[in-house]
Amino acid sequence: MHSWRKTMITTARPFLGRALLALVWLAAGAALLFSRAAPAASSVGEAEKEGSGRSLAGQVAIAAAPAPSASAAGFAAARLWSGEDDWEPATAADPSSAYVYQLTTRYTGPAACARCAQPAIIFRRSADGGATWEPDRFIKPSRRTQNDPMIEVATDGAIYVAWLEAYRPGVMFSKSTDHGDTWSEPVTFTHRTRMPRWNDRPVLAISDDGRHVYLAFNASHSYVAASHDYGATWAEAVKTSHDRRYWFHSAGAVAPDGTAYFATVDFSQSYAGPAHVGVLRSTDGGLTWQYTRLDKSAVMADCGWAAGCTHGFLGGSIGLAVDDAGAVVVAYHTNDAPRDPQRMVSRRSADGLAWEPRQPLSAEALEHNAFPAVAAGPGVDDFRVVWQANNDGQTDAWNTWYRRTTDGGRTWSEPLRLSDTATTPAPYHSADGYRFPYGDYLELAVDGDGVNHVIWGEGLSYIGPGGSWSTSGR
Repeated sequence: MHSWRKTMITTARPFLGRALLALVWLAAGAALLFSRAAPAASSVGEAEKEGSGRSLAGQVAIAAAPAPSASAAGFAAARLWSGEDDWEPATAADPSSAYVYQLTTRYTGPAACARCAQPAIIFRRSADGGATWEPDRFIKPSRRTQNDPMIEVATDGAIYVAWLEAYRPGVMFSKSTDHGDTWSEPVTFTHRTRMPRWNDRPVLAISDDGRHVYLAFNASHSYVAASHDYGATWAEAVKTSHDRRYWFHSAGAVAPDGTAYFATVDFSQSYAGPAHVGVLRSTDGGLTWQYTRLDKSAVMADCGWAAGCTHGFLGGSIGLAVDDAGAVVVAYHTNDAPRDPQRMVSRRSADGLAWEPRQPLSAEALEHNAFPAVAAGPGVDDFRVVWQANNDGQTDAWNTWYRRTTDGGRTWSEPLRLSDTATTPAPYHSADGYRFPYGDYLELAVDGDGVNHVIWGEGLSYIGPGGSWSTSGR
């Protein structure tokens, strides 16, 4: 997705990364590896900003055990991961055991080594379905900043992860077969023959058994790399876009018949004009990809009321999941008039080609809706969606919402508020919600028993500080 990058000193969207890298490439005589010029200095989203550099350690309570939620029946009260400055978390549940895993992007606290950079990707695991958690671990200590963690688990318990390590080498892939005790040597993709020298925002999708692994990312254009031997070797990434727009993937899944999907939104290089919401589909192991445009959204609203937030943060994103029958459900946010708040909607397809009309997901009482995640439950026609939205007229009162369908997306349960902020104190909490989404994605996983595991970020503002919160339930 359009992943506005946050660092301890500066924050750069892909525009900044592209501009800086283009200068390096030109000086090195390698600019031809990039398909078009970097945006001009006036491009929206290019400005640097300072992060908070602060944590909330000692100022927030970390619950040791789950308690019932006061706002969402059947769910545990949301629990904070740490008092450090954490954002953009990810989660996955082992379909064949009680293991649950989480990743977060951490900006404060002890570094992995004397010269290691922050932010860094932090990993933790639970062997009892998320009731208790083992100590934090670094995925891969590095002198480069790390962002955008992704995680999936195969039926044999193998864990697959991806993250971004600066813009060069960029996207990294690794795997663990011992519950995260050890990790394979990371694979990078920028060194490939026909690849640009930088990339951004990985999205991971695996087949149930983990044999087929797909990794989507962008270098302005959309690319997808595929492995068909459990991530051991990778084919050259396939370029799936051929225009002058900026592409972001925000969800992926592999159907039981092997069809691979990625959900995308593409923007102009300055975020001016409409955004396009679509789905990539491959039936030949990622050799070729078919694109279906699902919708168009007008220019997103600004978010200047949150310190540090720049135009583009509330731009469209899309969640996607596939059930055991191969049906596909997506959820995304869109508007019809420029800078209007965006509503959350869902659509269903039996085959990823023909799509049913969109169904509303967000209630009228919710104003800005963003950052959806979709997961399929066991069996068929069972889908769950979570997203973040603010109360109408209260730009500092956001919550995390959940809905479920058992008829393939034709009807949905009433919205449940997972972020029971009135009973979970934090400096950015009020009885009405939290100040701002901390990061531009959240995640939802469903375990083998049909239990939902949800993780998201909350903060004082776009700058922060903030933290990663999670809950589980059904």
